[in-house]
Amino acid sequence: MTRLQIRHISAAMLIAVSIGSVACGKPKPPVARPASSGSSADPSAGSNSVPKPPEPVPEPVVPPEPKVEDPLEVSDIDKVNQNSPFQPVFFALDSIEIDAAGQQALQSNFGILKKYPKWVITIEGHADERGTAEYNLALGTRRAAAARDYLVSLGIPGDRLRTVSYGKEFPFDPSHSETGWSKNRRAHFVLTSR
Repeated sequence: MTRLQIRHISAAMLIAVSIGSVACGKPKPPVARPASSGSSADPSAGSNSVPKPPEPVPEPVVPPEPKVEDPLEVSDIDKVNQNSPFQPVFFALDSIEIDAAGQQALQSNFGILKKYPKWVITIEGHADERGTAEYNLALGTRRAAAARDYLVSLGIPGDRLRTVSYGKEFPFDPSHSETGWSKNRRAHFVLTSR
């Protein structure tokens, strides 16, 4: 046999082997077996036992958001009144009419009272120094009542609102001028209890 014949026979055999393996189907891949850990939950089960699944990884514990204390809730009443969140309502001379600026102040005060539903406030009515003491006490009473009625109309229960008149006895601005008098004609809000 010549070398050429040997090559043809070798090539033919290779082709025959390839065709035979294709005709028989693909060989099955080997099955992966888990490695033995050396310890088993059941020693009598032998090497055919199924290994224990791994322990689940615990979810990380997320701490709750820190609670921020509301300074108006934790401060005593005197400190709240020193830095009062309430806005005063100012009035024109001899008037109890609540103007647009007064309505805005009362809307703001309403929001505070709604946020703190246990708070009880006293509305102080004040007047400037002009006029008699009796007239100014009566005017202060009507101013405090006007502010109270407005808050009640917004939905604040009347039992949370007290009124008192100081007339001209406690001026906010002691100057004897229109600028000072305009600051003294007011309804002032004081936290009484909570």
